[in-house]
Amino acid sequence: MTPGALGEVLGLPPIPRGTWAGEALYVSPAALRRGEDPAEMAARLRALPGIAAVRVRPGGFLEIAVAVPGELVTEIGGAVPAVTGRSPWEDLPRTWANPGFVVRYAHVRAVAVQRWAAELGVGGDFRPELLEDRRDRAVLRLLAEVHGRRVSRDPGWAAYAEQLALAYHDAFEGAAALPSGDEEPSGLHAARVRLARAVRDVLAEALAALGETAPERL
Repeated sequence: MTPGALGEVLGLPPIPRGTWAGEALYVSPAALRRGEDPAEMAARLRALPGIAAVRVRPGGFLEIAVAVPGELVTEIGGAVPAVTGRSPWEDLPRTWANPGFVVRYAHVRAVAVQRWAAELGVGGDFRPELLEDRRDRAVLRLLAEVHGRRVSRDPGWAAYAEQLALAYHDAFEGAAALPSGDEEPSGLHAARVRLARAVRDVLAEALAALGETAPERL
């Protein structure tokens, strides 16, 4: 179950909550907004494929756990919006102290993973259930915010892009998307390459909204 599909059922984008280190959770006020009984809506949601649990919280909010959070990357991608606005960041210094560099470098890394994966023969079917490492889940947790930010009056792209970039740098360095040495490409590598593509596309979208064309090299 992806956030986009869940949003279609609920009538509004679900709100990711928590770290996703354990359960991949969303919270939704859909029952309250639609004037429906929260318990009845929860029962309907539990019957949907990909839903692990639904709990009714005090006040009528629904807490929804999805079974395979990695599925959300399948709905990320496509055309990048036109570049608009003015970037809040300077080009220099190109150090970790500059949020603009952190974001641009994360995009460059995600692009490079696609190129290197092709050279190393990483491929095969995407298996989202393999994205279970805490670093993969941290990236997924942030990607889950995209739908809500797109419809928000104040999407906060700059802060969001920095958070996603930092999470991706952690994953890039500690949860390898590419085989090393004599290691054979695996399904996990393929899943992480697909995750990197989603990060690439979302960072490009955020940078475009902030007035920048996402770089492929620095």
